[in-house]
Amino acid sequence: MSLYCNTCCLPIDGERCPVCGRKSDRQVASDDLCFLTEKEQIWSGMLADVLKQRNIPFVQKNVLGAGLATKTGPMLESVRFYVFYKQLSEAKAIVDELFSSLNEEENED
Repeated sequence: MSLYCNTCCLPIDGERCPVCGRKSDRQVASDDLCFLTEKEQIWSGMLADVLKQRNIPFVQKNVLGAGLATKTGPMLESVRFYVFYKQLSEAKAIVDELFSSLNEEENED
């Protein structure tokens, strides 16, 4: 079973988180919130709609925050998505399905 990094909200396979490098000794639980993806504001609404349609509960966190996003413009805002560990693989499959064709189109340009 995987361990859980409280700082990065990630299930990890080793002793240390590959993102922050912190050591973890706590097993991941099915109700731990796990980082799914970060998307630009323009795509976050679409992803939120699909997750809702598939009955996958999620949490959204704006990266810049409301104050800075107001000054820089909402189009520069990114949104981080978190889902419960028990639905992480299903949610990852949705992200791959939705955005793989977009990534392929960007690579062709």
